[in-house]
Amino acid sequence: MTYALWIVQGLLALLFLWAGGIKLVLPLEKLTGPMPLPGLLMRFIGVAEVLGAIGLILPGLLRIRPGLTPLAAAGLVIIMVGATVVTLAGGDVAAALISVGVGLLSAVVAYGRWRLVPHRGSSSASVSRSA
Repeated sequence: MTYALWIVQGLLALLFLWAGGIKLVLPLEKLTGPMPLPGLLMRFIGVAEVLGAIGLILPGLLRIRPGLTPLAAAGLVIIMVGATVVTLAGGDVAAALISVGVGLLSAVVAYGRWRLVPHRGSSSASVSRSA
């Protein structure tokens, strides 16, 4: 199960790095979707997606604050719920289904890293608890 979660985390991290990076790099005029959203909101979503992607990988990889991984995944679920609502309001059902799928994968990572196979923390954290 650990390997499956790492694979899903890696794929989601790549997806959100790409999507968030595009929202940060492209001019605001080019960022038109099914419904026009304010430019600052698009930039905020881009920052949240990039930080969520980093939060999916780095805490478990570095063993520093591994509890941040399920929180990052849960935050990405919230972003994908918003993306689904906006896309459905714009009338694009096929794109909304993609958003739902990505949101479900993020929810699987959140649940898997929170309950099923949580990351183990650093050895300094276990020493401080026993003291």
